[in-house]
Amino acid sequence: MLTELAIRDFAIVDHLELELAGGMTAITGETGAGKSILLGALGLCLGERADAGSVRHGAERADLSARFDIAALPEARAWLAARELPEDDCLLRRVVSANGRSKAWINGQPATVADLKALGERLIEIHGQHAHQALLHEETHLRLLDDFAGHREAVGEMAETFRTWQAARRRLRRLAEDGDELAARRQLVRYQVEELDQLALAEGELKALEEEQEELAHAEERLREAQFAAECCDNDEGGAMSLLTQAINHLSALPGSDRGRLAEALAMLGDARIQVEEAARELHHFAEGTELDPERLAWVEQRLGEVHRLARKHHVMPEELTALHQQLQEELARLEGGEEDLETLEAEVDALRERWRGQARQVGDARRQAATRFGKAVQEQLAFLAMGKARFEVEVLERDTPAAEGLEGVRFLISANPGQPARPLAKVASGGELSRISLAIQVVAARHSTIPSLVFDEVDVGVSGATAEIVGQLLRRLGEQGQVMTVTHLPQVAAQAHRHLHIEKRAEQETTLTRMALLDEAGRVGELARMLGGVNLSERTLAHAREMLDASQRPHH
Repeated sequence: MLTELAIRDFAIVDHLELELAGGMTAITGETGAGKSILLGALGLCLGERADAGSVRHGAERADLSARFDIAALPEARAWLAARELPEDDCLLRRVVSANGRSKAWINGQPATVADLKALGERLIEIHGQHAHQALLHEETHLRLLDDFAGHREAVGEMAETFRTWQAARRRLRRLAEDGDELAARRQLVRYQVEELDQLALAEGELKALEEEQEELAHAEERLREAQFAAECCDNDEGGAMSLLTQAINHLSALPGSDRGRLAEALAMLGDARIQVEEAARELHHFAEGTELDPERLAWVEQRLGEVHRLARKHHVMPEELTALHQQLQEELARLEGGEEDLETLEAEVDALRERWRGQARQVGDARRQAATRFGKAVQEQLAFLAMGKARFEVEVLERDTPAAEGLEGVRFLISANPGQPARPLAKVASGGELSRISLAIQVVAARHSTIPSLVFDEVDVGVSGATAEIVGQLLRRLGEQGQVMTVTHLPQVAAQAHRHLHIEKRAEQETTLTRMALLDEAGRVGELARMLGGVNLSERTLAHAREMLDASQRPHH
């Protein structure tokens, strides 16, 4: 479950750290106080899209983190283990910069937004305030029924088989329809492969040829310059060594006193003669090792010319010819095996179709069985929500066309009054009825979820009075099985919570900030009174709030 939520410089929150626990937590505050900020921050930690507007005005970045206790979440632990991440804890962190870019981490390791979303689906479920609108779309009905039936893995396998089957069908159709075009392509690719076979350019050969061409092309110039430099060093007539020897002999012939003053110069001349002598030896050795091979040079240049010609012909860089050769060989192998591939592919398509049909039949049977149970469970919740005379049904429709979702469609039907036929939700339910139906469905779905952390964002909209109190009781019962957080405007719902989080907006030094805090008993009474009676709180309103809180916290039978 969610144990900590930390928010810094997000929207109008400068800094907030919340410790959360199991049970039901109510989140309340005046309209516009920023209740959506809390869920927005959590949503970003779970991989929702970020933008620059998320960052508090004047701040460089928003920093958000959510910590989860995953001891009771084997799917989440397995997900982390598969990526070699620590499994004893789970910390999701998201940083959004003022330019709209964001970074994400999971347990301190860099992660993608897709990773956050994939892991988040295994950590917490969020039921949005517009969930009842989604109930008007039949694809939502199918997903809810599959979640209730608990065969999500089987549905995923069926969908994957369907996609593989359809991909194979498309390949088969292309092979069957493009026979002439494939024959022409086969002939062209065969010619190109034969041409590259003749070239037989080995991996790394191009670089070796270019280096050898460079070596051979400049061999004559290197030989000439090395010989000239050697002559400059040890030519008997004006070479450096001869001139240095003459200088040393002339200085050595001077009187002793002069030689003493010129000893350093004589030593330097002697060292210079030694250096020149060694340089001349190296130059002669280099010249002797330099070979002129015009025939080899011509062959290398012809080879390089052929490589560049084929590269231009195929519109690739010369160094890409080897990879192109391999690609064309693989394509030719596929094309030349076309007839055999056609038969193999036909058999593969048939096998995939039969596998999908078998999976679809199993899923269809499970859906029909689950539809009856789901309908009864929602019917029970509707009775609890003062819609006992309504009749809820789950209709499983047969499809004529195969689809990734199987051979069935699902529709939720409702008859709000006795004697009337059940009709689709969009055609029957009023706003208030739809809100209660939506809540009943979400409660049933949540009870069969493997994820113990649930967030309800104003799902009680459209209900009031005694029904609102019943809604609160429903959410409290869910909280007793795990963790429930609910954003609500109804005091009857907030009073049922095990814990109460209050959010308010304040203006401080020309800056608007949101503050959030867990309320003690006195704070809860005051907040419930505000929700009941508005700004001016009378003793009667406070007494009503206290009575409501005391009654709600007593055990329900």
